[in-house]
Amino acid sequence: MRIIFMGTPGFAVPSLRALVDAGHDVVAAYTQPPRAGGRRGKQPTPTPVHQAAEALGIEVRHPETLKDLAAEADFAALEADVAVVVAYGLILPQTLLDAPRHGCVNVHASLLPRWRGAAPVQRAILAGDLVTGVTIMRMEAGLDTGPMLAKASTPVEEKTGGELTDELAETGARLMVQVLENLDRYPGEPQSERETTYAAKIDKAELRIDFSRDAEFVQRQVRAFAPAPAAWFELEGERYKMLAAQVIGSEGPPGTVLDDELTIACGHGAIRPTRIQRAGKPAMATADLLRGRPIAAGTVIA
Repeated sequence: MRIIFMGTPGFAVPSLRALVDAGHDVVAAYTQPPRAGGRRGKQPTPTPVHQAAEALGIEVRHPETLKDLAAEADFAALEADVAVVVAYGLILPQTLLDAPRHGCVNVHASLLPRWRGAAPVQRAILAGDLVTGVTIMRMEAGLDTGPMLAKASTPVEEKTGGELTDELAETGARLMVQVLENLDRYPGEPQSERETTYAAKIDKAELRIDFSRDAEFVQRQVRAFAPAPAAWFELEGERYKMLAAQVIGSEGPPGTVLDDELTIACGHGAIRPTRIQRAGKPAMATADLLRGRPIAAGTVIA
């Protein structure tokens, strides 16, 4: 098929490569414009999809907006059979949704209609879902509301947000290729509005660990945001990222260090970080951190 690919982060790259490997003609890759990183003065960095598309010899386009006549005309002129959209980051106007012969299809990292929206992987972990997955859907004007063409599920288990994202990226890529082998075989199943939940974008405030919550939740918070942006706590004015942790059956005043292994009491139970990162330092095992920076039992952590 003659395909327009639209995606931005690393999550989208396996789908782009899978389409090329399957023999499809990817005529253009749309992605977000290069933007500067967090360090002041850093040069703008092309997105992961931009870099992957260039390596594959695919034309890259990164318009600031799709809501003007020139952008719509450029898109339509590609005369695509279908557009494949994977975490692109811009809303597609109806004119673009209608332009390809078979419309636009999307890889979404949840089992729709659960977790429509921006952060489905993290929300699934935070909520304690036992199973999640990917959905291939036909796009329409609403937020992840289109008919579902195919699904694949996977257990959440003890996976981190990073691990689950990588797994679902590969699963979604394989499933998209399968669907495009014969798109007419997938008429689409309407989503149930009654079963809909929304995966709101992660707010920075959600990354700070609240030790008044129960230890099970704190452990899910650590997993959901690992390895980045990472859940964190503050001690003596310094920020510590908690990258992995165990739930411990101890009790005490929330936020209080209970032993010499940095076990921290929560609202119910306690959490023991096993991998941690000080501000500006590399990540390390907590035991290694404590050898150089002991934190005594009885210390209260914010």
